[in-house]
Amino acid sequence: MLPLGTEMKYQQPQNGVNRENLAARAYMVVRKRILSRELKGGVLIVEGRLAQELALSRTPLREALRRLAGEGLLIKEGTRQFAVRQVSVTEFFESMRVRTILESEMAGLAAGRLGSAEAESLNAEIDSLKNIDSETQEHWTIDDHVHETIAKAGGNAVAAKIIRDLRTTTRMFEINRPFSRGRADAAEHRAILEAIQSEDRAAAIAAMSDHLKNVANDVMKVIAGE
Repeated sequence: MLPLGTEMKYQQPQNGVNRENLAARAYMVVRKRILSRELKGGVLIVEGRLAQELALSRTPLREALRRLAGEGLLIKEGTRQFAVRQVSVTEFFESMRVRTILESEMAGLAAGRLGSAEAESLNAEIDSLKNIDSETQEHWTIDDHVHETIAKAGGNAVAAKIIRDLRTTTRMFEINRPFSRGRADAAEHRAILEAIQSEDRAAAIAAMSDHLKNVANDVMKVIAGE
């Protein structure tokens, strides 16, 4: 793993605008490291060392860490330190259950609401999933876009935010070995999108529910060593 300092080469902030920019960059780098599991669950963030690696003062770094804590990626350890949040097996499956309920409803509500340009874009991305390993950043980017676009098309901003937060939780869950769902995700996403485009609410609900249950079942098999 490359040191964080190799990804970010910039100067100390000279004003409030620069500080905000540096905080935003620090946020993006640390968030990426957490979601890609380069920073494992339970790892303590050593603020001083991280600030030095990023060539930052502690003020913009603390802003970034507070933002990540607000999103549930970090938790407070003691009075001044943060650690990467650990997601338990129980929390993962409980979150998947809630996701299944909410995302299925949003898929049903999205039926007939998804614009042709958005649908065409999603179709192209879904096609590319067949040849992508599930553990790559590219897979996660496409998966996020598909699920978030459908949630937004459902027309309930509160539900869309909850879904986004739950997706962060389930993505942070660490299993004991990687597994690939590229082809399965492509087929299941296609079924969801076809139902939405056909304005078949019941089929869209069923397709999303089946997809998320399949994901949970595949994770269970990995945990069980199958």
